[in-house]
Amino acid sequence: MAAGNRWQCLVAAQDFPWMASSCAGMDVQWWRSMDGHTFRGYRPAADTAAVFPWIALTPLISFEGASHGEVAQYHYVVETDVPDAALADFNAWYETEHMPGLARVPGTIRASRYVRTVGSPRFVACYDLVTPAAMEREEWLAVRHTDWSSRVRPQFRNTFRTLYQRHDVTAA
Repeated sequence: MAAGNRWQCLVAAQDFPWMASSCAGMDVQWWRSMDGHTFRGYRPAADTAAVFPWIALTPLISFEGASHGEVAQYHYVVETDVPDAALADFNAWYETEHMPGLARVPGTIRASRYVRTVGSPRFVACYDLVTPAAMEREEWLAVRHTDWSSRVRPQFRNTFRTLYQRHDVTAA
């Protein structure tokens, strides 16, 4: 997903083949969860054809990664809510420490943050990766285990973490 653009997201499970065929001709990038049970599609928000309830995502911040320019084969998504009382610390942590730190890890192409305009979880962090091995690197783990991370992460509510692989709907 390009930085700074408004996006729409669709998450599908059992009805994916039908949904994907119904989206034929739309500019949709599909991702399949590593367990194969969930599919996630993104399209530009300017695409107004609405066959399904697409979720509007408004960009908050985006960082080019250490591997910027490569094609993402993996897409790691963290969705969460936080209590209003923790929101200022949560946003500052994401914008000044967490996302920039993870973007600097080799294998990270882009780290971006969005907010849903409706629904929950409200916040969506997306990491485009060359390989999931980037998440096992010492640099990635160091960013995840800072004192600030230890203070913010317990405030997460309704959290989902999913690793996806690029999915070509035209492949047989």
